Amino acid sequence: MSQEPKETSSPSAVTAAATPAIPTAPAPPPHALRSRIRALGPSLPRSVQAVADAVAADPATCARLTVSALAEHTGTSEATVVRTARLLGYPGYRDLRLALAALAAQQESGAAPAVTVDIAVDDPLADVVAKLAHEEAQTLTDTAAALDLTQLAAAVTALAAARRIDIYGVGASALVGQDLAQKLLRIGLLAHAHSDPHLAVTGAVQLRPGDVAVAITHSGTTGDVIEPLRVAFGRGATTVALTGRPNSPVTRHADLVLATSAARETQLRPAAMSSRTSQLLVVDCLFVGVAQQTYDTAAPALTASYEALAHRHRSSPSGT
Repeated sequence: MSQEPKETSSPSAVTAAATPAIPTAPAPPPHALRSRIRALGPSLPRSVQAVADAVAADPATCARLTVSALAEHTGTSEATVVRTARLLGYPGYRDLRLALAALAAQQESGAAPAVTVDIAVDDPLADVVAKLAHEEAQTLTDTAAALDLTQLAAAVTALAAARRIDIYGVGASALVGQDLAQKLLRIGLLAHAHSDPHLAVTGAVQLRPGDVAVAITHSGTTGDVIEPLRVAFGRGATTVALTGRPNSPVTRHADLVLATSAARETQLRPAAMSSRTSQLLVVDCLFVGVAQQTYDTAAPALTASYEALAHRHRSSPSGT
């Protein structure tokens, strides 16, 4: 009976009902500007995306343009150009121009060209390794650049104090959920990872204020993950969405949103591969943050788990 008041009064619910908000973040250093644009890409309105794409594609040219000239160049308005600068973390267009000039200077200094990540069927295995390694590194950089540290800190605090933690994910995201659950269990927290949607909803009904529910879905549209999070939200639990789409349906039922890099899907590299990389980075950030806050209990719990499993890692007498 108490479900509706929370959904009505929740900041995330109000935001979803109105024009989707795009979180701002501290201004990125010049070398991370492109990463910020890639990470925020799915959240940007089309007109803002046009400006962002232009400055990422040709920072040297855009750095020389006035606000009105860039607006004309991108077929947008001066207000859109200024808004783009602010959404990328800069106080105004002048600050963005300075960052673009610095980025252009870095590029002209002879930095190695970026490795293409398009993998062809006939690529040599060495090229596949190089391309995947580059893409994985870029995914981690993009996720770190876009991660809202205020939201992350709030999620860490909620997890550290939680009576119970339920984690929802299906497919590749289920594997990430299991990783988070086992990490939290090893430092003494009560955490369950649910990949069965029926069990997830059944468990969500039992949650209450002080508990935490974490939904992991790269697309943000997975119904089997959204439904238990909605139920947990209505029961008063603190809800966290870990997603690559910060304005997707799952965030309507999330008190906290942790954005991951927007994976670029190709024929030989499904989005699930690179999205998992960014999700695991956020999971590790959550785990380390919680372990820091609960160190007095986490350290003995880790020691106990290592000791309990130590005999399973010793070689057998026969050497097999």
